[in-house]
Amino acid sequence: MITATSAASGGPLTWLLAILGTLMGIIFWIAHKLGLIYQLLYQVDPKSTRHGGESVAEVLKAHGVRYVFTLVGGHISPILVASEKLGIRIVDTRHEATAVFAADAVARLSGTVGVAAVTAGPGVTNTVTAVKNAQMAESPVLLIGGAAATLQKGRGALQDIDQMSLFKPLCKFCASVTSVREIIPVLRKAIAIAQSDTPGPVFVEFPLDVLYPYHLVEKQLFKDRGSKSLMGRIINWYLRSYLQNLFAGAWEAKDVSPLPVNVPKATKEQVQQCVELISRAKKPVILLGSQVTLPPTPVNMLRSALEELGIPCFLGGMSRGMLGKNSPIHIRQNRREALKEADVVILAGTVCDFRLSYGQILSKHSKIVAVNRNQEQLMKNAHLFWKPNIAIKADAGSFLVHLSQELKGYSCPQDWVTGLKDADHIKEKANREKAEEPTEQHLNPLKVLHNVDYLLPEDALLVADGGDFVASAAYIVKPRGPLCWLDPGPFGTLGVGGGFALGAKLCRPDSEVWILYGDGALGFSIMEFDTFVRHKAPVIALVGNDACWSQISREQVPLLGSNVACGLDYLNYHVVVEGLGGKGFLLTRKNEDQMDDIIRTAQAECKSGCPVLLNALIGKTSFREGSISV
Repeated sequence: MITATSAASGGPLTWLLAILGTLMGIIFWIAHKLGLIYQLLYQVDPKSTRHGGESVAEVLKAHGVRYVFTLVGGHISPILVASEKLGIRIVDTRHEATAVFAADAVARLSGTVGVAAVTAGPGVTNTVTAVKNAQMAESPVLLIGGAAATLQKGRGALQDIDQMSLFKPLCKFCASVTSVREIIPVLRKAIAIAQSDTPGPVFVEFPLDVLYPYHLVEKQLFKDRGSKSLMGRIINWYLRSYLQNLFAGAWEAKDVSPLPVNVPKATKEQVQQCVELISRAKKPVILLGSQVTLPPTPVNMLRSALEELGIPCFLGGMSRGMLGKNSPIHIRQNRREALKEADVVILAGTVCDFRLSYGQILSKHSKIVAVNRNQEQLMKNAHLFWKPNIAIKADAGSFLVHLSQELKGYSCPQDWVTGLKDADHIKEKANREKAEEPTEQHLNPLKVLHNVDYLLPEDALLVADGGDFVASAAYIVKPRGPLCWLDPGPFGTLGVGGGFALGAKLCRPDSEVWILYGDGALGFSIMEFDTFVRHKAPVIALVGNDACWSQISREQVPLLGSNVACGLDYLNYHVVVEGLGGKGFLLTRKNEDQMDDIIRTAQAECKSGCPVLLNALIGKTSFREGSISV
């Protein structure tokens, strides 16, 4: 500080500096006093041990969140600790993608938002594929990401990157919380958006300084800041003001309850138009997509509505199992042929993308009714290869229930239903015969799948993660009921198995959860058997081990004459699982006659609480010959 003596010995500049120093001292004294008043007015208690993680946990609890999936990191520790204290189960995985896949499964099965929390930087970037998968599968997932402290962003802090730009193209809503008082309103908004209209993922970023207690943030901000210089005082004043604003109003009482969720509904006029079409139809069919399983319509109510309509149904995605194992109106085979003959086709949440040959599979002579929550998906490839007669931007499940109510007394022509079902039986008989054909050296994969299907209990839930083997399973293995089949969706992502099964087992602890793995896909999540063991989530994995990326090889070899990068080895995956604390079984040609007994033993081990893997060494068949991977 400049003294009077030193000022007297100097010129006008010295006097000016002395006056400025005095004024700044007065200003800082006033600012300090105002800061104390600020603390009083805005409930800022410097000694409080409360922290932003508690606000996050309160919102999650109020929204019925039972699980937070995570891979731990210091950026998010306050959220995990506070959530656990409120009774929310923290489930830590071996990869961040698994955490998001598990949250995705919970969202699909529980009818509420699924939550994953990951640390900043690489923790967040490791989730990108899983978040994109949730976006395309229309799953309401909340991704919570840690971030560098606000004032350290862009200054080279640990794991500091521009996370918002990364997730804006993938999520319905992105936000970075900049003060503790924003936590509750931002989270409530994010969760409501995730579930409204077309559901999808949302991302909320929490910088370190909004999650930790006041005294720790203060200590970090003012660490090594003892400078008494003019610039030092200015910086300290700025930091003090920033700190007060960061915690201002932090602990004021706020509403944490869920905001309303918007679900688009079909109008009476739109439903009546469809009633008139169906009433005149001789050969109607319904194609059900994943959207029909979304809230608010209970899946059992939808199932009853479909059974009352009596119209033949083809099921895809999450709608597999909607009609149970042996429904007379569920047609599993010959979809292309049926669509050529149909005079009315209802696309209920089904999209005309690659799965329907971009709409080219639809007959130009059919009347097409398309129902979808998403306008872009509703009209995908329309006017290029197909054209809807009635296009309805609405929830498909509630639409079908309403349609059934308006068609009381309607009876679908039985010769049409019987003809499709008879063709179904012929195709399935051929598949069973193909399962008995011998393959070189190893087991026939179709026989393995038929045996598993025979032994599945009625409460079984199936998770699909793989290419060729899983595509075959879709023809052979029958989901037992609604919401008993989980697959990635249209993104075709490998690696969902561990996370989906984890989320499914937690939601359905009394059900037998099976993962149908290709040997390539297994490599993405085999370490999650450690997670299954630690969190007491026993599942059964069946690996179709053909030592190959067969979905690619079956196309690459005949077209390009090379199997490069497609070959794997017949590895002892069952031994790996044993090393992770689970139980492993090997299925080979040598013990083929004992296959059913081995499967039953695996089921018993699982029931006793031990996760299990069945490593089935399989050979090649001509089943699905000609199918392509792109």
